[in-house]
Amino acid sequence: MSSGLELENQYCAHNYHPLPVVLARGKGVYVWDENGKKYLDMMSAYSAVSHGHANPRLVSVLTKQAETLCIVSRAFYTDNLGPFLKLACEITGQDMALPMNTGAEAVETAVKAARRWGYESKGIEADKAEIIVCTGNFHGRTTTIISFSDEAEYRKNFGPLTPGFKIVEFGDADALEKMITPNTAAFLVEPIQGEGGIVIPPKGYLKKCQEICNKNNVLFIADEIQTGLGRTGKMLACDHEDVVPDGLILGKALGGGILPVSMFLAKKEVMDIFVPGTHGSTFGGNPLAAAVGTEALKILIEDKLPERSKELGDYMMDELAKLDSPLISHIGGRGLFIGIQIDRALGSARDVCERLMDRGLLSKETHETVVRLAPPLVITREQIDWAVVQIKEVLREMDEVRLAS
Repeated sequence: MSSGLELENQYCAHNYHPLPVVLARGKGVYVWDENGKKYLDMMSAYSAVSHGHANPRLVSVLTKQAETLCIVSRAFYTDNLGPFLKLACEITGQDMALPMNTGAEAVETAVKAARRWGYESKGIEADKAEIIVCTGNFHGRTTTIISFSDEAEYRKNFGPLTPGFKIVEFGDADALEKMITPNTAAFLVEPIQGEGGIVIPPKGYLKKCQEICNKNNVLFIADEIQTGLGRTGKMLACDHEDVVPDGLILGKALGGGILPVSMFLAKKEVMDIFVPGTHGSTFGGNPLAAAVGTEALKILIEDKLPERSKELGDYMMDELAKLDSPLISHIGGRGLFIGIQIDRALGSARDVCERLMDRGLLSKETHETVVRLAPPLVITREQIDWAVVQIKEVLREMDEVRLAS
């Protein structure tokens, strides 16, 4: 057994169930293990590595900024945070942004903004504000965020849980409208659910939800931590329905696969509820993160990565549709954000991922039923072709074993 694997298992909390591979380096769409074996990365760290591993432009910017100024906290102005936030706002159609580090921190920021806006702008009675979320949601792991998950394991023995949230069926706009009350401050939704298994809502769902929120003076907040910044074939998944949310949450790819960088963006009337003393982060918006984040956004635009994601995502979906395996119950996705659902009665997604690992392809199962395919957006058709062949062969092997047993 690898010393890296042994030491991690001994000293690291077992809050993950990793595949048994010890990765040592990465470049582009590939990673290598400690023994030098090469793997095609079809996970991208849950969309964080959209630009590819060790993107040379990002590494260059990181190195230059690290030698200049890294961390000073928001107690002072810095020369590159303003340009970073300006570019992010221009790309997303928002007015202002509040920089943070992790996706969960950005979600917590959105929750605080929605509640305070509800009290100060909408006039909700003190401590009565409600935020509506969706079944199957995944917004992070903090105590407040797991309080509005409907996944039992995420909540078990972490109580008392935080009140103030109501859960509505994902994809059902009519149910949302019925659930809204005068105390509803916001509706928080993933345009496409990632951890839920690459679940795409009915066409027109986001647009209708936005109209319902507007009619009821409720903030429409989109969590695009995974789906944003080109992953689904548009800069934002909301762009597929021409929806500009009142609040927007970004993370993962914003850090270019190098640093944790996130932010909450919103209309000015929402962001104005934050005044000195109401929120903060020692590391949020630091010069190093701002430099890398700015370059990550520029690469997305200049290299047309959202357009590339659409073209190659459509191609991959077409190729996967040709797979003839009884183990597949459904294939769904948008852009390079695809899930292969495995029939529980015939096999497990974990088994598929372990067999793919042996063949040099890395993915990860979701809820034991879905194999997630979300490679770096710099992947090529030839690399996709190779990946599809490996998936085809693994499904064939598993079916043979099933029939022989």
